[in-house]
Amino acid sequence: MSQIIDKVRQDILNAIRNDELVLPTLPEVALRVREVAEDPEANLDQLADVISNDAAIAARIIKVANSPLLRASRQIEDLKMALMRLGMQYTCNIATGLAMEQMFQATSDLVDSRMREVWSRSSEIAGICHVMCKHRTTLQPDKATLAGLVHRIGTLPILTFAEEHPSLLKDSITLDTVIDQLGPALGAKILKTWEFPPEICNVPTDHLNFARDTKEADYADIVTVAMLQSYMGSNHPMAKINCEKVTAFYRLGLDPDMDSSEGEDLSEEMEAAMQLLAP
Repeated sequence: MSQIIDKVRQDILNAIRNDELVLPTLPEVALRVREVAEDPEANLDQLADVISNDAAIAARIIKVANSPLLRASRQIEDLKMALMRLGMQYTCNIATGLAMEQMFQATSDLVDSRMREVWSRSSEIAGICHVMCKHRTTLQPDKATLAGLVHRIGTLPILTFAEEHPSLLKDSITLDTVIDQLGPALGAKILKTWEFPPEICNVPTDHLNFARDTKEADYADIVTVAMLQSYMGSNHPMAKINCEKVTAFYRLGLDPDMDSSEGEDLSEEMEAAMQLLAP
């Protein structure tokens, strides 16, 4: 088995090196939104012009602005008002995450199903990240949401490779092993190529380092805890992790016993956040 895994891993690395397997690129609307947000002279009118070209993203931004998570009393019905409520940077991170959903699709039914599973789980984890960040840290909830959405972005090129090599799809154990071994590093490479901030680029690799030693809580810590909470009570290997040995809990000031009532206090809000990110 290890020889097969090593060969597939080498094939994928060679394909990337030879430009035979192109790393995914951000959707056009996400690129343009980030360009506007990074321009110090840009304003909300320019951001609205960009987002309004994608009716689906515009509608979901309005939905976010009206979410109970923001505890707003007045209903918003147009994009400009939504952007005024959310602000430039918050809108940029949420819009980027929402636009990425279209990347998790494939022509093969089997690969398409896999990609949608990854996106669904990432959306769930992102929702938990948003609420946990808001209540337990001084970090930015919008950036925590984006971190949750991109933490498994490295799975995409591997599944793309598998779509072109059907024999790999027939062996789910080998495919899963390759994803586990290569996905995190590929994810970091993709995010660096997209010029995401370093604290987000590190998430695909750092969130899996349960013994990580760093002074302050960061977005990888939030994704770590959110991921473990997402798998709690399931048959997934992550559900068997001894959380008492996961340093992220202590940096976030959280009880490693996720069965405690502490998490239940936020469960309703987490559910709202997950629904917000759902298609």
